[in-house]
Amino acid sequence: YDAVIIGAGHNGLIASAYLQKGGLKTAVLERRHVLGGAAVSEELIPGFHFSRASYLLSLLRPHIYQDLELKKHGLKVYMRDPYSFTPMLEDGVRGRPPPSLTLGADLAKTQQEIGKFSEKDAKVYPDFLSYLERLACAIHPLLDAPPVDIPGLTQGSLRKKISALSSLKPLVKSGLKLEKNIPDFYELVTAPVMKVLNRWFESEPLRATLATDSVIGTVCSILERCLGLRGGRNGWSDVEQVLIGQDGSAKGVVLTDGTEVHSKVVLSNATPYITFKQLTPQDALPEAFITAVDQIDYTSPVTKINVAVDKLPNFLAAPNSADGKPGPHHQCSIHLNCESVEVLEEAYREGQQGRPSSRPMIEMTIPSVLDPTLAPPGCHVVSLFIQFTPYLLEGRRAWTDEDRERFADTAFDWVERYAPGFKKSIVGKDILTPADLERVFGLTGGNIFHGSMSLDQLYLARPLPSVADYRTPVKGLYLCGSGSHPGGGVMGAAGWNSALKVLADFKRL
Repeated sequence: YDAVIIGAGHNGLIASAYLQKGGLKTAVLERRHVLGGAAVSEELIPGFHFSRASYLLSLLRPHIYQDLELKKHGLKVYMRDPYSFTPMLEDGVRGRPPPSLTLGADLAKTQQEIGKFSEKDAKVYPDFLSYLERLACAIHPLLDAPPVDIPGLTQGSLRKKISALSSLKPLVKSGLKLEKNIPDFYELVTAPVMKVLNRWFESEPLRATLATDSVIGTVCSILERCLGLRGGRNGWSDVEQVLIGQDGSAKGVVLTDGTEVHSKVVLSNATPYITFKQLTPQDALPEAFITAVDQIDYTSPVTKINVAVDKLPNFLAAPNSADGKPGPHHQCSIHLNCESVEVLEEAYREGQQGRPSSRPMIEMTIPSVLDPTLAPPGCHVVSLFIQFTPYLLEGRRAWTDEDRERFADTAFDWVERYAPGFKKSIVGKDILTPADLERVFGLTGGNIFHGSMSLDQLYLARPLPSVADYRTPVKGLYLCGSGSHPGGGVMGAAGWNSALKVLADFKRL
């Protein structure tokens, strides 16, 4: 082959599609029995289909959707409006339901919702949206291109330096879009999210709801939120090692059964840790580079629980209609235990101490409300995205089945308080703690972004400054997964950018 790609996650598949469009004979190798990586759909319980690890498709780059004709190949995107629902536990007044906060595209309705908690917040909310939109627009040029080619600009011949100047274009374009807003952008990506939100808003439910986006990823997630692939044979391919030729360059891969697959280049959709610590022969990498790889932060506090239920959840804050049909709030990201920032902070502190949160932050979605084909008639699939859970428990102890069941019960108990009858409706579940996400999907540390999306691991530093351009110390070996720029989320930009780099290098051969 011209190219071999390790891992059939969405970035690996996207990279493969663009390489083949560019004329390269490409093979994709996947160790699981299904394609899709963490963005895969699986029928875990008969009749119930789950997006097993990922749960929303809001970041997919539009040009990828168009270039690969994904609509023609069966991708249907369901738009949610409203998109956020935060119910409260406090008692309603005079027998009314408890209060709740719903956010959607209808600005007047959203302001009316916010006004239940603060008229001041309702008034400034449109200004906040405009503020975010101005800053979010500046990110787009950076997503759809590799980072600035620092080695090209600072090393080599004058010709190479001139050629590398083109890599500055996206950065310049972003700067021109920001203009006088550059200080605001800098603050938003560097400051604690609450410092920003506290300056804008006073009501706890609104601040806590908006803060959940940054808790799930980074503050950049708040900006992002503003913003035909067929399976092969019934076998799967577990890659054991990258083949290194006598000249020190990648020559393909060897599978666990000893089969060798030869290629001119290799792209890894695995995490940087797996790529460089498990798949690449250690003597092919500089010792200082291996030490740097060991320092990459994969900390992740996320547990994903997929739940099959035999009836629609019925929230106290928004009771179901008599006909049993889903309400607008059922299609939202439903934020539970998000009444205040203090509740979030307490859950975080427990997780930091090696204890799963006793009152965890829960983001709940019910995909079958928009796509009834995911579950049998009258039934639903529920996704619980839960924080905070440590990779190892107190005493650096691994999770046991009892620990998983105990934490799932804790989460279900909290859902029950908001939606009585939920626990009795459960007919099956799939619990994925950070350790399970690592075991099943190869997500080091259980980190869904292939590495923390902290400021020291973004853009030119993702995953390390020396490999920010997708090229690695091994000639012919590239990164193409979420561990590289621009990071995680079902975006596809890492696969696209990596493929562009490979195709450009092929032209120079």
